[in-house]
Amino acid sequence: MKEATGELNATVFVVIAVASLVVFFYTTIWPAIRNNLNENTACSRAICAKTPNADGRTVDCYVMENGQRSETFTCVWKG
Repeated sequence: MKEATGELNATVFVVIAVASLVVFFYTTIWPAIRNNLNENTACSRAICAKTPNADGRTVDCYVMENGQRSETFTCVWKG
């Protein structure tokens, strides 16, 4: 009986550890990945200025949707 209880405790520990890692991933890491993907997608279809901003690394861009210009946002300057 003691062996069965030990195996049950190990199983419970593994389940709690995996659940903790899943919660950490979906609350901390996944939002950063999703935001980065959304930003890259928006920048890939954006219309950008021909010259970089004062810092030389970014450029102001916008997107045309249904004939309407979106708000200006910043993308990485790719030259």
